[in-house]
Amino acid sequence: MSAPQPHLLFLLTAALCAASSYQAQAQTNAVPDRQWGTWHIATAVLPGGPKHWGGYVELQARSNGLFRQYFYTEMKAGVSYDVAKNFTFMVAGGRYSTSDYRDLGEGPLNIEKRLWEQVTFTHYNARLKVEHRYRVEQRWFSFPDGVVPAGSTRYRNRIRYRLNGFIPLNHPTVTAKTAFLSIYDEVFFNPKGPIFERNRVYGGVGYQFDPHWTVQAGIVRQSNFTPASYQQNVFTPQTTASKNNLVLSVIYRISRRNTEGTSPEYVPSQPD
Repeated sequence: MSAPQPHLLFLLTAALCAASSYQAQAQTNAVPDRQWGTWHIATAVLPGGPKHWGGYVELQARSNGLFRQYFYTEMKAGVSYDVAKNFTFMVAGGRYSTSDYRDLGEGPLNIEKRLWEQVTFTHYNARLKVEHRYRVEQRWFSFPDGVVPAGSTRYRNRIRYRLNGFIPLNHPTVTAKTAFLSIYDEVFFNPKGPIFERNRVYGGVGYQFDPHWTVQAGIVRQSNFTPASYQQNVFTPQTTASKNNLVLSVIYRISRRNTEGTSPEYVPSQPD
């Protein structure tokens, strides 16, 4: 029996992710946010070279409304190692700051410092490019005056899986002057529960101008799942809070000497 084709695996896995997300939301109280947010992402990537080592740095800002009410920032960096053409290992970390957009002068409501390890597998097919990303996170939180809010902790672990597909529109591969589509679904798992903590679904379009610059614009729907509780003889079922966000990202890929004389193929993946 022949092995299943990567694009069929992509479609099957995407269907399973979407089905699990739909089932989780169907069993909870839905709390949609009708106001759209904005995510700005700027990334510089150093691809793996002759010795396979690479890395990246990224800055990100998010707002509660469209281009207003900014409340969240990220600063991240990591070191990667290309085990093979389609298999990369990375260790990275970052600082995440959340504030009240109504009173930014009061400083952050909390600051998270995060370390993570991840592996990425990429299938380069004739047209469809499929990326599987597995990440394990260690997260440390600090709060004003050292007071931990009810329901929060100073340390958490989390596991993430993202399935990302890319389809170049005017070339068979994503190269200079290529327009492409990008779709992903990412699920977040909390080992202590609730197991299914968050889901992100993204769809967007991008353009790679040259070997260095790539831009993308899309929409991400993020859903957070709050665990059920039983307090003072009152049962509150699990709640789903969902929000749509406009995502604008730019990636700069740093050139490095290529001793093999050929340019390897990359997918325009967002490291976020």
